[in-house]
Amino acid sequence: MIVRQAQLVDLNACCEMDKSYVTEHVWQMRSHETERSIEVGFDTVRLPRPMKVDYPRHSDEILPNWRQEECFLVAADDQDRAIGFVDMTVQTWHDVGWMRNLVVERLHRRQGVATDLLGTARQWALDNGLRRIMTEAQTKNYPGIRFVLKHGFAYCGYNDRYYANGDIAVFFCVTV
Repeated sequence: MIVRQAQLVDLNACCEMDKSYVTEHVWQMRSHETERSIEVGFDTVRLPRPMKVDYPRHSDEILPNWRQEECFLVAADDQDRAIGFVDMTVQTWHDVGWMRNLVVERLHRRQGVATDLLGTARQWALDNGLRRIMTEAQTKNYPGIRFVLKHGFAYCGYNDRYYANGDIAVFFCVTV
């Protein structure tokens, strides 16, 4: 497997990847408001049964993201087929790379593909003068949350009106 800049020919494979995931846990938000404070926290809760979750973004975003000519990388197998991708946009006003997607085709998950994609994206960010990478995940994307935490990202906020389907987004950041 190699990680390289995505080519136009790779985008169909990126669009067709099964981006769904299965989770047995979620981050459940709890909040308590008083006259003088608002306390918000997240608890890891085990679900009664595994839940399949659809990816919150549409594949029609992939081509415009690639056209921005920023960081759009694919992991390619030994036959040069895309088996995963990451795309990141630059927010120059605060030297941050915003990682919009990190996806690995279902058959290639848990084999280090996402780790290699993230490592190359971090190097790209460093080479382009960025100080941090930020990303977000649905509170029910426990596998994604565990992945970013494992790779040094820290929780840095939430938005309970972020996704069109009403899911809560939790935000994570890492210094490059």
